[in-house]
Amino acid sequence: QVQLVESGGGLVQAGGSLRLSCAASGRTFSTVAWFRQAPGKEREFVAAIRWMISTYYADSVKGRFTISRDNAKNTVSLQMNNLKPEDTAVYYCAAQQYASGDIYDPNSYVYWGQGTQVTVSS
Repeated sequence: QVQLVESGGGLVQAGGSLRLSCAASGRTFSTVAWFRQAPGKEREFVAAIRWMISTYYADSVKGRFTISRDNAKNTVSLQMNNLKPEDTAVYYCAAQQYASGDIYDPNSYVYWGQGTQVTVSS
């Protein structure tokens, strides 16, 4: 059974850091992404990694967030630095079934984790 489990969310002050992890089981994925959803807003793309070296970021997080993967552990991490109150949201890990899907479109991701809350206080 395919499963994605996120961990690492929490409460942090503005300017602080958090590291989210997504542990996959059941299969490996070429493309894994992080999305987030704030109250009253649509789910938005944050970052993605395809294979080992291709990374993609939303403009709002470039230079602050870094996505990486550990294939031996089948995990993908999101290091978030210099956090801002507007980063507050539920963060979801998602994976594509095939490597050809649109990186930025949540509809191209088949597998989703349960989400982890990130709250940044000002």
